Amino acid sequence: MVTHGHHEPRLGEVRFLTVAEVATLMRVSKMTVYRLVHSGDLTAVRVGRSFRVPEQAVQEYLRGAFEAAS
Repeated sequence: MVTHGHHEPRLGEVRFLTVAEVATLMRVSKMTVYRLVHSGDLTAVRVGRSFRVPEQAVQEYLRGAFEAAS
């Protein structure tokens, strides 16, 4: 998988994370992740009654938050 440059990964390359995994990764509560998803700040896919967040969406959100803070 290409990690340099900006390309859209093929669906088979997308790694989906659970809300709990995103919360652990970001060191926030699951409720905070749900708020980010519902507000549209964090891209997620609904699967049944739960959400899956593409790993790239978490990286992009954190990159944007980091840039906004500097």
